[in-house]
Amino acid sequence: MAAKKHPIFDTATTLGKLVLFLGVSAICGVLVAGLMVPAAALASTTTTSSITLFDELPDEMNVGTPAQSSKILASDGSLLATFYDQNRTEVPLDQISPFMKDAIIAVEDARYYEHGGIDTRGLMRAVTAMAQGGGRQGASTITQQFVNNVIIQTYAADGEYDKIKLGADKGVGEKVREIKLAIAIEKKYTKDEILQGYLNWVLYANGNFGIESAAYNYFGIHAKDLNLQQSALLAGVVNSPQIYDPIANPENSLKRRNLVLDHMLDQGMIDAKQHADAVASPIDLKLQPSRNGCTTAVRAEYFCEYVANLFVNDPAYGKTAEDRLKVLLQGGLTITTTLDPVLQDAAQAQFANFAPIDNNPDKVGQAIVSVQPGTGKILAMAQNTKLAPPEGQWKTDYNFAVDRLDAKGATLGGSGGFDVGSTIKPFTFAEWLNSGHRINDTVDASVRRYPQSRPWNNSCGTTTGFYDSSDPQVAPDLQNADGPNGIYYRTFTARQGLSLSLNTATMATAAQLDICNIQKMMTATGIHMGSDVTKPYNVSSISALLGSGEVAPLTMANAFATFASGGKRCDPIALVSITNAKGDKFPVPGANCQQTVKPEVAAGVNMVLQQVLQPGGSGYAIPLQYPAGAKTGTTNTSEQTWTVGYTKGLATASWVGNPEEKGQSTNDKLIAGQRIPYVDGSTYAGKAWQGYMNQVAGNFDVGGFDLPPASMINPPVVVQPKPAETKAAESDKKAEPEPKPADSKPDNGNSDKKD
Repeated sequence: MAAKKHPIFDTATTLGKLVLFLGVSAICGVLVAGLMVPAAALASTTTTSSITLFDELPDEMNVGTPAQSSKILASDGSLLATFYDQNRTEVPLDQISPFMKDAIIAVEDARYYEHGGIDTRGLMRAVTAMAQGGGRQGASTITQQFVNNVIIQTYAADGEYDKIKLGADKGVGEKVREIKLAIAIEKKYTKDEILQGYLNWVLYANGNFGIESAAYNYFGIHAKDLNLQQSALLAGVVNSPQIYDPIANPENSLKRRNLVLDHMLDQGMIDAKQHADAVASPIDLKLQPSRNGCTTAVRAEYFCEYVANLFVNDPAYGKTAEDRLKVLLQGGLTITTTLDPVLQDAAQAQFANFAPIDNNPDKVGQAIVSVQPGTGKILAMAQNTKLAPPEGQWKTDYNFAVDRLDAKGATLGGSGGFDVGSTIKPFTFAEWLNSGHRINDTVDASVRRYPQSRPWNNSCGTTTGFYDSSDPQVAPDLQNADGPNGIYYRTFTARQGLSLSLNTATMATAAQLDICNIQKMMTATGIHMGSDVTKPYNVSSISALLGSGEVAPLTMANAFATFASGGKRCDPIALVSITNAKGDKFPVPGANCQQTVKPEVAAGVNMVLQQVLQPGGSGYAIPLQYPAGAKTGTTNTSEQTWTVGYTKGLATASWVGNPEEKGQSTNDKLIAGQRIPYVDGSTYAGKAWQGYMNQVAGNFDVGGFDLPPASMINPPVVVQPKPAETKAAESDKKAEPEPKPADSKPDNGNSDKKD
């Protein structure tokens, strides 16, 4: 806080000016003597009063660490985004060009290495001019300027802008306080330490605080690489960043640069040739775009926001959300993430083939997110929108891939997930195996009606609703994919029911199970509602077993990764490490990997989901060149479409749908340059998944999956319909939640949705 003014400093009369001159001159005399002259040795009462006041001023100042930019990095160390209140990256003195050190001393404080914090000659000259009625004169040394910058920027960092006083706003009391602090700083730190601090704290215009940020912003280089003319230019800016701004006022900046070069020549820092060459050179800026926040991220801007939300939401990084945001903006953090730039770019490139950012009049949403099985690492998170798109393009702040809220109710930026369609069916099948049934046990898929009155077995809650596909005119969206002579309504093995994605087979399977255990299997793999991570997948309606629950793509990718890893579920993680400017390490959440599904159950699911991609399976049109399992999903009228699948080393969810008008169909929408009457999980989401996975999956484990025990497979396989008899579209529609009159339109399932 600024020292209280002594009454003598407020006197405006001629006598007051004279007393002011005598008082400050006395202080100067004390300073010249190194504060060694006792007050009693000076006869003047005014002088004694001034020295007493000076002695009472505080001489302690906590320099601390200046506000520094924080960086979010990809897993390979490449920059994703920068966050800052003050764009600064602190560097040691040996990483600053010698030209820069000489230039700033030459123009700001030629006797820097000779004085003890103040330049008494300059100070006496300024005091004399002031006492004679002249304007305030500049007499600040580099040390005084450093003190001034620390005071101002500390107030700014704490939001105490009302305490900041600049230039003519300062009284003599504030100036004298700076002098006292400058002397104290000189006793505490070496000259090189003070010079280093000054070069790192000072403003170089255009929001660039510190020489490293200025060197990069104006010339695209590090501070250590600044040449003579570049150094002189930046040294000239600090005197008045607005007037000598090289972007806004290049002529002023050039004149000031040449003045700095003149000073350097006069002081013997450079020779005549160096001076002449530098003066003759143009400014030659190579401006780098300012990047602050996720809207200017190099890539993966929605992943960037997700990471920022994870940090700001976590009490491990500060007491309040405001405290944590301040740390992010000022703490000089280096946040290394799990994101793989190769995968991210490959995922982002897929959208050009389907719903490109710059040609998407129907606002069709598309997202791809990948997780590494067995580690929980989020490797890619891409979507076909931008946080700050060019004018006329679709803008959304929603991250399609993630949940809306975290476990404490703080935002994660997601839209709450989407109805998952038939991608939920493998979890009923997993519980089928977990409860002792076998892969090739038969189920009666000919049963087309489960009435409202049917009592579903749910030992930990209640499951109601009904399913009725018996009348194709009433419920066309609930039909199994129809082959010749109705061959999809008969007895099948459980394996065939899943690989063909038959609604009636899933219903027949669930009818023999405890719905509570199906829900527990979902939770064991990491599935929860997209609106809130604390809410388990809601199975209170039987339609949920056919996909009427909203789940985020990241959650689905991670759940399928549980199968890929042999039943080991990991929490999805985005953070690898966090360090601050001092090198202190912050804790990061672990993946908490646990064996939550029996390995043999995971192996059984893997065996059948591989067959989904083979001839006769519902996803036969989107196979990979590697061993892989997958499941497609489509809601009643194709509002949301999915393919979620995996190799042994990479699990990916691909989604195409309507993120804002969730009840709107994707049928007849402009996708991949065409409008078609029916879109399912294989059509676009599946093709994007296939193209992306074929491109990047080979960077990870693509070995074969473990086989389930023979006892889980028997009895022998029942012959499937020939591939020619199947349709590309799978039957993966949701069950109707309530009965409908015979003359009503089919239910699109919205009445059963949960926000």
